Amino acid sequence: MYLKKNLTHYLVEQQRQHGVVTADVRLLLETVARACKAISHAVSKGALGGVLGSLESENVQGEVQKKLDVISNEILLEANEWGGNLAAMASEEMDTLHRIPAHFPKGKNLLLFDPLDGSSNIDVNVSIGTIFSVLQLPEEANTRDVQEADFLQPGVKQVAAGYAVYGPQTMLILTVGAGVVGFTLDKETGSWVLTHPAIRIPEETAEFAINMSNQRYWEPAIRHYIEDCLKGKEGPLGKNYNMRWIASMVADVHRIMCRGGIFMYPRDQRESVRHGKLRLMYEANPMSFLVEQAGGAAIDGEQRILEIEPNALHQRVGVILGSKNEVQRVQQYHLKHS
Repeated sequence: MYLKKNLTHYLVEQQRQHGVVTADVRLLLETVARACKAISHAVSKGALGGVLGSLESENVQGEVQKKLDVISNEILLEANEWGGNLAAMASEEMDTLHRIPAHFPKGKNLLLFDPLDGSSNIDVNVSIGTIFSVLQLPEEANTRDVQEADFLQPGVKQVAAGYAVYGPQTMLILTVGAGVVGFTLDKETGSWVLTHPAIRIPEETAEFAINMSNQRYWEPAIRHYIEDCLKGKEGPLGKNYNMRWIASMVADVHRIMCRGGIFMYPRDQRESVRHGKLRLMYEANPMSFLVEQAGGAAIDGEQRILEIEPNALHQRVGVILGSKNEVQRVQQYHLKHS
């Protein structure tokens, strides 16, 4: 029976029966999902649509933008401007916030997104995705213009988060604070069909994802942990580990959602990564919310990511998330080395 339930049906049920989403948030999530369908269509065209390759521009982080980065960003902005559910948006691809134009009604929610995560994989046809997070506008901002500071809320205050993964199937993974569910896009009907009604991450794993090329820069705790993993069944951890690394956070986290594992993009000794590589507001917070709602854990090394008090819109942070027991093991390595 659940295979026939679509996104709207699920969200209405969460609103009416469980009271975990408001009508505004429901409509906002449906709009984001429609935008993800449009991005999926653009991605699937590839070279046929002339969307591959890079532009001459850079984003606020100094990264060269891909054509699809900019296209995806514009799709999300245009889709969400006029519905009356938002006060402002913020994107990894923009320097600062994007206020809702004055001629459109202003809502009471804030939307943050990474329009196309895993950009390095765009031109080689590897899974990429869109990550998003929904916050409530602080009450004091209802009578003034929205400011960047209004977005700087810890991850525990998210009211919804999710990601779309554009792979062999296009899927939407979502939480509204009542567990994690997954929808698959039926391209014949254009409907998001509920195919994964209760996603849970196994607590135990023997699989890790990390960029081994950065090993020489790692903190001692991460180096020690990976060395112990590589010692296999005869080592102190007593099991043979497999390593996976796609270089697309959405793809790596989606694998963990499906079968468990641990994803690590830790802080290291390089100046540019001293505080971490991934963005707290656009990547770490929404993914941590999803992972915790699915029974996993997410830390920056020592601290729970969702409890970090943000100090900047584009703040970076170390990320270690996935199967609960393995994340706790890595946390113990950090505590020992601290």
